[in-house]
This record gives sequence, C-alpha cells and structure tokens, in this order.
Amino acid sequence: MQALETLSNKLDELLKKTAALEAENKRLTTSVAVGEKKIVALNKKLASLEKDVVSVRLGTAFTGDEERDNMREQLDNVIDEIDKILNTLND
Repeated sequence: MQALETLSNKLDELLKKTAALEAENKRLTTSVAVGEKKIVALNKKLASLEKDVVSVRLGTAFTGDEERDNMREQLDNVIDEIDKILNTLND
C-alpha cells in the first residue's frame, strides 16, 4: 500500500517536472523565434546601409577631412547600435 503511494507521489513529481519543462521549452522556442525575426530585420537594415554606403562612395567624393570624419562617425554609430542589438539578442 505504501509502495503505491510512493509511486503515485513520484509520478506526480515527474508530471510536474514535465509540465515545467514543456512550459520552458515553449518560452524558449518563442524567444528564439523573436530573436530570429530581429536578426532578419537587422540583416535587411545592414544590407540597406551597405547599399547606401556604396552609393555615397560612388555618388560623391569627400571634399574634406571634416566631411569624411562626419560620415565615419555616423557609420560608427550605426555599427555600435547594431552591435548592441546583437548583444541583447545573445543574452
């Protein structure tokens, strides 16, 4: 009789653990899907920015150091922003 009760308790514990693991799996799957969507969006943004950089290089020549420094600073800011987002996704 006591063996059945022990077995029943162990079964209840296993069912609770299984439910918790299934919930965690669902949460993690959702989190991965959201992260993948963000990565796709960031890749599109990066491709667009790369096209913009190419068109800027082809369309105009930098006339001075100040203009080149301004463009470099803008690009550095964009790259830093992308790095922050990617780091957030990795956490």
